[in-house]
Amino acid sequence: MDNQDEPKASVGISIKKALVEKLSTLPSSPGVYQFKNSTGRVIYVGKAKNLRNRVRSYFRTPQQLYGKTLVLVSQIEDFEVIITSSEVEALILENNMIKELKPRYNVNLKDDKTYPYLVITNEPFPRILFCRQRRKDGSTWFGPYTESRQLHSILDLIGSIFPVRSCKYRLSEENIAAKKYKVCLDYHIHKCKGPCEGLQPEEEYLRMIGEIIRLLKGKTSTMIRSLTETMQLFARELKFEQAAEIKAQLDSLKRYAERQKVVAGDGLDRDVFAVAAGKEDGCGVVFKIREGKLLGSQRIYMNNITGEPDASLQARVLEKYYLETLELVPDEILLQEPFGTDEEDTLRAFLSEKQKVERQGKKTIRFLVPQIGEKAHLVEMCRQNARHHLEEYLIQKQKRGEAAREHYGLTSLMELLHLPKLPRRIECFDNSHLQGSDYVSSMVCFEKGKPKKSDYRKFKIKSFEGSDDYAAMEEVIRRRYGGSLSTELPLPDFIVVDGGKGQVNTAFHVLNALELSIPVIGLAKRIEEVFTPQAKDPFNLPKTSPALKLLQQLRDEAHRFAITYHRKLRSERTLQTELTTIPGIGKKTAFRLLEHFGSVEGVAQATMDELKGAAGAKTADAVYRFYRP
Repeated sequence: MDNQDEPKASVGISIKKALVEKLSTLPSSPGVYQFKNSTGRVIYVGKAKNLRNRVRSYFRTPQQLYGKTLVLVSQIEDFEVIITSSEVEALILENNMIKELKPRYNVNLKDDKTYPYLVITNEPFPRILFCRQRRKDGSTWFGPYTESRQLHSILDLIGSIFPVRSCKYRLSEENIAAKKYKVCLDYHIHKCKGPCEGLQPEEEYLRMIGEIIRLLKGKTSTMIRSLTETMQLFARELKFEQAAEIKAQLDSLKRYAERQKVVAGDGLDRDVFAVAAGKEDGCGVVFKIREGKLLGSQRIYMNNITGEPDASLQARVLEKYYLETLELVPDEILLQEPFGTDEEDTLRAFLSEKQKVERQGKKTIRFLVPQIGEKAHLVEMCRQNARHHLEEYLIQKQKRGEAAREHYGLTSLMELLHLPKLPRRIECFDNSHLQGSDYVSSMVCFEKGKPKKSDYRKFKIKSFEGSDDYAAMEEVIRRRYGGSLSTELPLPDFIVVDGGKGQVNTAFHVLNALELSIPVIGLAKRIEEVFTPQAKDPFNLPKTSPALKLLQQLRDEAHRFAITYHRKLRSERTLQTELTTIPGIGKKTAFRLLEHFGSVEGVAQATMDELKGAAGAKTADAVYRFYRP
């Protein structure tokens, strides 16, 4: 072995001599490798096209490692390899070993065992059932389906088109010949053709099952043509009853086909993949498109993804999906990110074998990363779905108590708004006035996603008279970050102002004038639009996003604080200018009346009896005469 190829230790990572010697004996074959820690526990399982190159790459340039991989390598005390005859075998073996060993540093993908399947039973007159546990009994399985509602609607459609038996009878030739069973209500309402009494030949029944399989594979247009030809044949032969039955089936099938969303005009079969990654969790989405129509989608959630690039996560999603799905492999697969050469070769070999088994033939599978046009739009739509489902997943995870609210809210805020760092301290401003009078502003502060009321501040606007939101925002931002408060309170990581383009640009220009580089946005109340400085158009955050929830909480708290201060000033001014001018009424009595009636208007409209009950006869008489001279 050349000296330059010898794995070298670096700062923080020491490689034992025995480990170095073991690395030198690695074969150049495909296979699976397992890294172990000091206790002998497997902490990582991986596959390789070339075990020698792949395993040695972890130790050759450790100074280039980062994040989770750096920690992983620092804990490797030993490793084992299993040589396989092909990359496909290595992929399948790796998947099985990860499921069994659950290594700490592998990306965890959520299993689909709880998702339902549709099964066509393996018996002389097959039944079609809803099932959650897949068994190897020779039956034909479809799924898994991520939503049971979707599966039930498919079962209802099949029941409305095809007279499939729903009984649990064991319909063998002997039992049917012995007249062991009698037809049930389904026969009399034309939901079944009575195979239990031999009224429907098995050959005819199996032809119907073949049509159902084509429907489940998304071949609706082929099926519509076939049924149309059959209906026309019956009509030519003057078999109008049979033709009417076929027409009813056609109508149901056409309604189902119309509900399917057409997303590609070329009418081809393809799968579309995209992923969305957070700090520790991710979500992969696959769109199943058959004959240009979106039949459904499937989600695959991932944990422990810290430091993994999107391309690697995408490869994991494809591997899991095609290892476990019962769907046909299409000729074209659209991707969000390009694969590495080794990953693409391995997946192409595996999918080609799977495709060959399904179709008794072999076609070339195309992996495409579209940049423009209809296909790029499909990938973007898939990516948006992945981001949406990830946001929902994080919210549900938060509700289950698996993560602190502030962590995910702040992380989501940082990712969605592209902030330079986690906004641990956020300050939010709001203005309040009544037709330009008693103009005030409020500043609230959140630290780690929670209110820090000791740092709340309120401002009475002094620089102008009348109504001017922009001037008020300029004054309050300048007083907070350019006056004594700038040394009294720490600077925030992020600033939110209540308002639109004008307010956020005003705040931005004041901060620039003060030579402060603090990210600032505006949040408009009406449809929760987010405005950024000098941007032409606003944008919306996902409605279920933890980031939006946090921004709304900040804005609402600033509004509450501003309104409270404004009402206090207005009450004090009203008290001084009206109630206290009544002869015999002092401040204490005026406060008591306001507390009881809620406002000066309430005091003015009160009856004599109500005033007596609140402040006594003498005060009541004075107030009553003042407002009713």
